[in-house]
Amino acid sequence: MRPRSRRRRPAPTRRARRRLAADAALLLTAAAFALPLVWLVLASVDTEADLRVRLPSAPTAENFEAVLTDEITFTPMLNSVLLCGSATLLTVVCAALAAYPLSRYRSRFNRPYLLTILFTTCLPITAIMVPVYGLFVQVDLIDTLHGTALFLATSQLPFSIWLMKNFMDGVPVVLEEAAWTDGASNLQTLTRVVLPLMGQGLTVVTIYTFIQLWGNFFVPFMLLLTPEQLPASVSIFTFFGNYGSVIYGQLAAFSILYSVPVLALYLLISRRLGGGFALGGAVKG
Repeated sequence: MRPRSRRRRPAPTRRARRRLAADAALLLTAAAFALPLVWLVLASVDTEADLRVRLPSAPTAENFEAVLTDEITFTPMLNSVLLCGSATLLTVVCAALAAYPLSRYRSRFNRPYLLTILFTTCLPITAIMVPVYGLFVQVDLIDTLHGTALFLATSQLPFSIWLMKNFMDGVPVVLEEAAWTDGASNLQTLTRVVLPLMGQGLTVVTIYTFIQLWGNFFVPFMLLLTPEQLPASVSIFTFFGNYGSVIYGQLAAFSILYSVPVLALYLLISRRLGGGFALGGAVKG
């Protein structure tokens, strides 16, 4: 009897090779993003941390104990919450009021206005800081939290209007017409019909605005002069000493604490991101 010949495995097809190459590229990209986070966690519990990714010989919480003080963490964090929270609230309110007429009324000026808004998002903030600084000195808004919050909201408003308008377009006009029939005004229709139905879009705009403002370093660095009013995004600069010396362990611990409010905000309202607008049954009957 002849021995059975072994079947040769089919050579990998071109599609399989492409899939393997894509998976390898995705793994490399994920590793590039994960490596700094791994260093951050390991360095925060290592008193002898440097730029190398290594396991600490004796994990300790001394870095967190060193930065958990009023001067280093609590006061700057409170300033950041007040500054970014008020600026986010102002941005979302103004973006909703500006996006409503752009979404509901047709005009030949709508498209040029939207393109102008989109163009303003491309302007670097450093290009306008010198005249803004001079203006703030003239109107006595320099070194004030409310003045800095006002400018932060203004700088974030163009893209927020663009985002809000796109989400608002998904709300059927039929629902507003029904509210108008019942005698509701435009402002009542916006606050009681449109905004509740676009809760997902409102959540996205809020999170995006807050995250962008939370990490803003240059604006508060230029407009706030008193150390007691500086937010955490600026006070983190104090960990970089003279002659290039850096306290890496405390810097990593502070960075983790600095990320907690943004993560907490996302976790609190992430449930609203999973749902859709659910307008299918609202326009029936």
